[in-house]
Amino acid sequence: MLKGYWIIRVDVSEIEPFKEYMQAAAEVLKKYNARFLIRGGHYEVVEGFSRSRNSVVEFPNYDTAFACWNSTEYQSAIKIRQPVSTMDLVVIEGYDGPQPS
Repeated sequence: MLKGYWIIRVDVSEIEPFKEYMQAAAEVLKKYNARFLIRGGHYEVVEGFSRSRNSVVEFPNYDTAFACWNSTEYQSAIKIRQPVSTMDLVVIEGYDGPQPS
């Protein structure tokens, strides 16, 4: 089964409430066996648009990634985040097909 991912881009207007969201979300992510592959770090936008923070979170599979987002616990965490940030979050299935050679 292919892994599932969250691709996250976020702008934060107030850091202290956002830290509360991060703590609440961390507990939910742990419950769903998620792990950060990318969390912040140096970046350059070479094409298109970005936000100030970028992350990729890996889950055991797509269904788990979607279930985590849809969980009551994560939906509660979203309510903490929404007033102090703007986020784009994509739930996406991994790929295990041919690669460039």
